[in-house]
Amino acid sequence: MKQIEATILGQSYRLACPDGGEERLFAAVAAVDREMSAIRDAGKIKARERMAVLAALNIAYQAAERPEPPAPAPPAPEPAAVPASAADLQALITRIDAALGDDGRLL
Repeated sequence: MKQIEATILGQSYRLACPDGGEERLFAAVAAVDREMSAIRDAGKIKARERMAVLAALNIAYQAAERPEPPAPAPPAPEPAAVPASAADLQALITRIDAALGDDGRLL
């Protein structure tokens, strides 16, 4: 894990970042900075802490509005075990033939 330097609302922060996650972290920092700047520019709230809470709520609300991606398909079931020998295969065919009765023969 590495450390990166980020600026939000003019204040620098040193943030821990997993390897390969820099792009996502910088996108998150940009979103937080954008939301906090919009709240500050509206002029109604002055306290950074309140701006941060409102920005977090805005971002969470926007994320909740997005449709969830479809769940990944479950893994395919394991294939059935193949009979170990020709004798096992013949026994299986005989059982299937008996179950089919007069409807037909496999072989």
